[in-house]
Amino acid sequence: MPVNLKGRSFLTLMDFTPEEIRYLLDLSHDLKAKKRSGIYNDVLKGKNIVLLFEKTSTRTRCAFEVAALDEGARVTFLDSNSSQMGKKESLEDTAKVLGRFYDGIEYRGFDQKVVEDLAKHSGVPVFNGLTDVDHPTQILADMLTIEEHVAKPLSKTKVVFVGDTRNNMAYAWMYGCAKMGMHFVAFGPKELQPSLEIIEKAQIVAKETGAIIEVSDNIEAIKGADVLYTDIWASMGEEDQLAQRVELLTPFRVNEEMIQATENPDVIFMHCLPSFHDFETKVANNGKEAMGLDIREVTDEVFRGKHSVVFDEAENRMHTIKAVMVATI
Repeated sequence: MPVNLKGRSFLTLMDFTPEEIRYLLDLSHDLKAKKRSGIYNDVLKGKNIVLLFEKTSTRTRCAFEVAALDEGARVTFLDSNSSQMGKKESLEDTAKVLGRFYDGIEYRGFDQKVVEDLAKHSGVPVFNGLTDVDHPTQILADMLTIEEHVAKPLSKTKVVFVGDTRNNMAYAWMYGCAKMGMHFVAFGPKELQPSLEIIEKAQIVAKETGAIIEVSDNIEAIKGADVLYTDIWASMGEEDQLAQRVELLTPFRVNEEMIQATENPDVIFMHCLPSFHDFETKVANNGKEAMGLDIREVTDEVFRGKHSVVFDEAENRMHTIKAVMVATI
């Protein structure tokens, strides 16, 4: 059956069927190949897209802007200092105004309800660039990267998310794996495991697709992993919990020993970035010098090593975001 996503918002992978996700991945592959060949379709020519950022970002902003411009669209960027949303103007009123100006709205921020309300009131497609509980454009990019580097279909792939497994990336991966029939393992300390509500949502889908969803703090759970995935130990707004996180998560730092524990010589390492893998950033250096904390979630050896595909993954954010916009606007 043909897939038509025109007019649809992209808020979470849970809103899409496996066939629709497959369509977006195939379109991403196609658009990436065309860009590398210098072919641009201008399918978004005459369209206008606004980016609403309550959380800062490098990759998300650049990926949306380049993807839109590649296909002929114009972009307006608004951060929290540039918009009256939630301050002098309600979210509903803002959405209704922006929906009359723009053909698509991207939101990157905190509460999932904000991106849902933008979609409810704007009348145009809305794209989730990240919330506290989901990051669907990142998962599409990650799946595209896996298909480029892992010699098996997604449905035969085992993804192990290491560390704080109740953050937005772990939840987004759980949803993505459930939808695509993949094997997902949340591997981290018991104190930072996913909520039962999220697990139950994923399990309902997994029963239909044949996916496997596991939660474990036992190193045995990573055997046979095709992908080791991690994220920083304290997300935006959680910096005051850093000392506690380091204590809990140091045993789950991705290092060469963990790579070897997968018993898969072809395992790939992935990270949504930014990453603390050395002490060349102000945050990591300050943690070490001022607080005596090693906040690295992955060693530099792994991050820069032969198993790492993090920069392919970062590039693919742009290709999959382009596919989402081309498919829906």
